[in-house]
This record gives sequence, structure tokens and C-alpha cells, in this order.
Amino acid sequence: MPGPDLPLDAPLDVPLTDHRATLDDVDARTLYRLLRLRVDVFVVEQECAYPELDGRDAEADAELLWTAAGDEVLGTLRVLRDPDGTQRIGRVATAASARSRGVASRLMRLGVARCTQRAPGVDVVLDAQAHLADWYARFGFVVDGPAFHEDGIPHVPMRRAG
Repeated sequence: MPGPDLPLDAPLDVPLTDHRATLDDVDARTLYRLLRLRVDVFVVEQECAYPELDGRDAEADAELLWTAAGDEVLGTLRVLRDPDGTQRIGRVATAASARSRGVASRLMRLGVARCTQRAPGVDVVLDAQAHLADWYARFGFVVDGPAFHEDGIPHVPMRRAG
């Protein structure tokens, strides 16, 4: 990992690997690391007590994507199919040590590409924390409905045309 004297936006100088698997195909230790990162970010850091394990990871066509440095999971997201057939990206989380170093952007590009592979021409949706809407816009997403609060955090629905 970068030393403490590097600026926060310094690129990571370790080899990164990207992974994709269904819940059934993730080994137990990696799954633990993925879920730990999501809990660290969404429950602990953002102080939101909510059911992180919502059942959607176990859906037949759900896929978990993550970027790692060795065994350390630096970022993760999941790709789902909503009941109306749209593809959904969710649970985008990056380890504090990897933020502003391109890990989340790398994962979003992978997630969008995976959605396009899974269902060409189908829209991709996500619910963004409102302060990140401009960041998601970099990947072709536009606000697609009224803002709402989830666990006390303002969100906006976003859509990327398929």
C-alpha cells in the first residue's frame, strides 16, 4: 500500500486484480472480506443501521465484482437484474485506503461493461447518494426521478440508457 507520505490522490502502486463471481462461487474468506468492506462503509462509517444482507446477493443471476490487492479487497459492487428486466448496480464501496486512487472508477467501468454484456440494449439503474450524482454521471448515468432519503442519506435514482 502507498506510504503515509503519499498524497491521497496518489495512484496505488501495487498490482490490482479484478474478480467477478456469483455468491455460490466466492470462497468463504473472500466473501467475508467483501461483506466486511460493505459493513465498514455503509453501516459503520456512514452510521446507518440497516440490513446490509438484504437477500439480493443470493439471487440466481446476481454477481459480485471486486478489485483486490493480493487478498485485500479494495472495492466492490454488485450487479443485479431488477424484476422489470433492467440491470442494477449497487453496493458500490471502496476501502478508505483506496479512495481517490481510481479503484471505484475501475469497478464502475467493469460493472457497466458487465451489465452491457449480460443484457445488451437494456438500461442500467442505480440509486446514488445525492452528493455522488456527478461522479456517476461520468459513467453515463443521469438522474431519473425525485430525490429520496434512505437511512437518513439523500439519494437520487439514476439511469444509463442501454
